[in-house]
Order: sequence, then C-alpha cells, then structure tokens
Amino acid sequence: MTAPPLSTPPRPTPPADDAAARASIRAYAEQVIRGDTLADKLRPPPDLVELGDRELPLIFHAPGRPRELPIVPGRAGRVPPIVGMRDRGQRIRILHALANHELQAVELFAWALLAFPQAPEAFRRGLVAILADEQRHLGLYLDRLRAHGAAFGDHPVTGHFWNKLEHYRTPLRFCCAMGLTFENANLDFALEYAQAARAAGDPATAEVLQTVHDEEISHVRFGWVWMRKLGGQEEPWQTYVSHLEWPLSPSRARGKTFAAEARRRAGIDEDFIAKLEAAPALQPSGARR
Repeated sequence: MTAPPLSTPPRPTPPADDAAARASIRAYAEQVIRGDTLADKLRPPPDLVELGDRELPLIFHAPGRPRELPIVPGRAGRVPPIVGMRDRGQRIRILHALANHELQAVELFAWALLAFPQAPEAFRRGLVAILADEQRHLGLYLDRLRAHGAAFGDHPVTGHFWNKLEHYRTPLRFCCAMGLTFENANLDFALEYAQAARAAGDPATAEVLQTVHDEEISHVRFGWVWMRKLGGQEEPWQTYVSHLEWPLSPSRARGKTFAAEARRRAGIDEDFIAKLEAAPALQPSGARR
C-alpha cells in the first residue's frame, strides 16, 4: 500500500551547491513514508552536509505499509495489559504493539522532515537523529519477536500516533505532542514493562526496554529544548499546555509510576516536573492507569 500525499506542491530548483543534499533528504523521507516494505522503513538516513531547504511542505495523511501491516481501527488491535507479560503469548502481542509504536515514530519523524522544510537546520538534524534511534529500537523489538518465534505482522496494528496528525501542525506543536507527551510517557512505560519482563523471567526483553528508556531521554530533551526555543519567553508549562489539544494533556505524558530523575536528565526544570507529576495518569480512554 503506497500512501498518496494530501498535496504535491511544485518543487523549486535549488542552487547547484546544495541541490543533491536537499533532494536526498526529501527523497529519503518520502521513501520512509511511502515505502511498502520494512526495508524501506529501516533504511538508515543518508549522510547529509546540508539539511536546509526552501521547498514547500509536503503533507502525508497516512503511510505506505507492507501488506501484512495495514493500519486497523483501535478496537481491532487491542493489546493485553502489562500483567500479560507473564504469559508468553500475551508478551508477544505486547512486543508486537511496541514494535508498531516504533514504526509509527520512524514514519512520523520522516513526516516532520517533509512537513517542516523551513524549520531551523538544527531542528531538522535532530529529527534525523531521532528517526535513526527509532529505527534501531524497532530492530530491537523485531529481534525479540523472532526470539519468541513470532514475526512482525502476526497481529493487527493500529495507527494511534498517525491518528493525531492534527496535533502536529507546527514544529512547536510537534515537540509538545510527540516529544513532551508520547515520548515523555514512554520514560515511564518502558521502565514499567522492563520490570514486568524481568519478573516474568525474560531478562533479554527487559534489557531492550531499559535501552529504549535510556535513549528516550535524549528524545525528550530534544522536545524540551525546542519547545523553549520556539515558544519564546512564555513560561514553559504554559507553552506546553497551550500547544496541546484534547484528547492530549499532561495526563497522557506520564505513566502509572513517574520517573522524575529521567526528566531531570532530559534537562526539564523542576517546576515543570512537579506539575507533570501532579497530573493524574490517564489511559487514552480517560480511565486512570
């Protein structure tokens, strides 16, 4: 399945000295989104000297996917609760869902490269670096699925992060929704799942989840730093909450447990951490975790 863009704007001819670099990152990001094989999604980013361009945004409303990984409605792709880690079959389904989260992250960081071509070059370089991390995390989960005798595509996958495209309309909103909500929450979720995997006698899966947690810290730092830069002089918490739209909220940026020290390592200030910790931890349904 190949995803059509919402619009395909005209492409100005760039100056000769950086034409190859501009074409390269645009073509690469398009391949990641349009691609209908996992190899397309996992192809490493090219080495680029220049990321800046003046092309118009190119917006996709859905990704291309391998035939075995179509996006289905949420009710068709339910995931066992964390206690399911004790059972091998349910653990496979959890790992499958975690792999899908990483796949969506890969695609959406490529989406942001196309959606925000005139964002600061340092911001775009950060998107590329995080995209590469998400590819590696996806590979780690695929390895764990294989170790359990399963394959990616054995179970339905949802488009939970893709369903929130309206929340990513600007670089600032992308930072608040993706970096400081979804990835922020994963600082807690990855630790909770790691603990559950360890208790279930699966230290290899626990190690993967710990690695994801540790590397997620830099992703949250990226969201924090760029929220501050793009938000101007406004107080950070106010910038954050004013650039989220329902159903996203601070309550979706944390887990049942709260890893405050991980937020400190991400550079988040104490006032913001305290306010986030005070928010009730809610599921997407609105129920308490």
